[in-house]
Amino acid sequence: MPNLSIKDVPEDWAEALRRRAARNHRSLQGELMAIVEQAVRQQDAAVPGAEAGVEAQQHQQRQLGRPRIVGYDARGWPIVRQGWKTVEEVIASLREKYPDPIPNQLSSIDIIRQDRDSR
Repeated sequence: MPNLSIKDVPEDWAEALRRRAARNHRSLQGELMAIVEQAVRQQDAAVPGAEAGVEAQQHQQRQLGRPRIVGYDARGWPIVRQGWKTVEEVIASLREKYPDPIPNQLSSIDIIRQDRDSR
């Protein structure tokens, strides 16, 4: 992922951003990411058809296996997904490949119970 840097930020702006981050229970980095994300989303909303471009870009990122930000945790840190499939896509592909359960197999619950009871 690329890094961005802003130089020569006035001290009063930096302090205002630190206070804003504290109010939102985020790190300064998390707050800046939220501001940038909001600006990008507003830009996309202002341009007709931009959502399709964003979706195509996210699809391309998934295909290339590049990490992408899917949200932010309670501290304001980005939640990054890597790989090219979502959990739902993995489940769908496995259900397509294996539509019927394997006969005479123990469930994961049974295996865990057996292991726990053997101690």
